[in-house]
Amino acid sequence: MKNIVLFGAPGVGKGTHANILAEKYDLIHLSTGDMLRAEIEAGTPLGKRVETAMERGDLVGDDVVIGLVDKALASTDQGVILDGFPRTVQQAQALDFLFANHRRRMDCVISIDAPREELVRRIHERALISGRTDDANDDTIRHRLEEYDAKTKPVTDYYKVSGLLVSIDGSGEINQTSMRLCKVVDILMNRGK
Repeated sequence: MKNIVLFGAPGVGKGTHANILAEKYDLIHLSTGDMLRAEIEAGTPLGKRVETAMERGDLVGDDVVIGLVDKALASTDQGVILDGFPRTVQQAQALDFLFANHRRRMDCVISIDAPREELVRRIHERALISGRTDDANDDTIRHRLEEYDAKTKPVTDYYKVSGLLVSIDGSGEINQTSMRLCKVVDILMNRGK
């Protein structure tokens, strides 16, 4: 059972590539963003609580996302690919605890990198296709990218120290990034065989 984190700025393609990798390698795709949007769409108390923060581009509180990830990990014995979590060093530490609690180990953290201009273009394109309100506003997009730089980028240092971090170029077409990711995951899947 392999457990992977896909890491990167908003618009880098974490969700797209997590879906591709989950299908190819028989992993469960856990997207905290999708989980939160489902709560909002269902009109749950949790969804109502986090909707305003997400529309502003703010990070949702650690207690909420850690609870969602804990529940998801408890519901499967399959390997997972996490997308959108962890977003802070505190969440990375909490994930270490959750994995230990569920008798799992982190196998790899893959950081997907792309130029800022490309990220903004992709987010605008995604807004047209998906109708995501958090993608439609320039101020929200800018705020999300600033939040990433301030709070999420330090997570790379956390995983670099542990030796789990692998960085790949996420610029260009989806299939180019997908091939780069699959090379990394193929090596990971064959490790220990």
